[in-house]
Amino acid sequence: MQQPIQLFDSASSTYTYLVFDEATREAVIIDPVDEQMARDLAVLNEHGLKLIWSIETHAHADHITSAGRLAEEAGARTAAPAGCGIGTAAVQLKDGDLLRFGAEQIKALHTPGHTAGSMSYLWRNHVFTGDTLLIDGCGRTDFQSGSSAALYRSITEVLFALPQDTIVWPAHDYQGRSHSTIAAEKAGNKRVAGKTLKEFEAIMRDLHLPRPERIDEAVPANLHSGLRHDAGAPGAQPRPAEGYAGDLPPQLACEWWKTGEAVLVDVRTDAEREWVGFVPGAVPLAWKQWPGMTMNAAFDAGIKAAVPPGKKAVLMCRSGVRSIAAARRAAELGIEAYNILEGFEGEPDENGQRGRRGGWRYRGLPWRQG
Repeated sequence: MQQPIQLFDSASSTYTYLVFDEATREAVIIDPVDEQMARDLAVLNEHGLKLIWSIETHAHADHITSAGRLAEEAGARTAAPAGCGIGTAAVQLKDGDLLRFGAEQIKALHTPGHTAGSMSYLWRNHVFTGDTLLIDGCGRTDFQSGSSAALYRSITEVLFALPQDTIVWPAHDYQGRSHSTIAAEKAGNKRVAGKTLKEFEAIMRDLHLPRPERIDEAVPANLHSGLRHDAGAPGAQPRPAEGYAGDLPPQLACEWWKTGEAVLVDVRTDAEREWVGFVPGAVPLAWKQWPGMTMNAAFDAGIKAAVPPGKKAVLMCRSGVRSIAAARRAAELGIEAYNILEGFEGEPDENGQRGRRGGWRYRGLPWRQG
């Protein structure tokens, strides 16, 4: 029977998971770690997988996610629990939502307690429990909107209600264990098995765990899919040392574009424009670069034709990763090129989902030309 690919980050004791459809090779990654992005891309390559979804169980406090960067590099969509406030995720998941990849699907289970928005994900007879249920333990509840009562209910009423042979894959383990089962945790988990709610609350209250070392940098970054979120800066931030003219907040980029001082270049793929939204007036020039690929000749020719002498180029993408690489390349071609901070997202529909609306905005700032 097919098993998930389990990957480990020793610095944070974090497990990252890859699951995929064997026929189409479409894949989902769960809880990726920023420092391990090269490893994860190599594993995708090794197995011939196409990353369709990058998803989070919650906004982690002990590491920074690579979700946004992986989405840019591999062309995937990002998804996160709606209650976690990860506004950069393309899909905000609610309890019972399904994510499809090939003929397979993953089901979102809202399991709050470690954080208010925490989710577990059910695939076949496997459940990826994040920090909700660990092997012989559970996640802490003393920060980030944690609640011992909510965690107790999530474990005993949601996860323990799954079939007993369901395999448990946690987000962390500190003792070298890889997985467990619902039956094993229901019978022997030292924090929750056989405990009343009051007993569980007392156990959690008396843990006195140290504050996560990286919480102050990790949580703000993870609320933006691991990407920069300094778009509130009032003006251009020069970046000559990084090979391009600078970074712009979207307000200033929009101003330059409206006055004709700059050409707006959209480096997203055609598929992204189709399902997230088009930007009227932008020059569509896809930046396609996978590790090891040579420069895109079509991009070179297109940007030289699109930006006349004396004008600037302001480059946009879905989250502000590819637009940096594209700005560097444009600068090498002699163009005064700027990266727009943050990234483009489609207007949300009535359910808060983004895409296929034709509306367009930069992280909450609607643009209108003219």
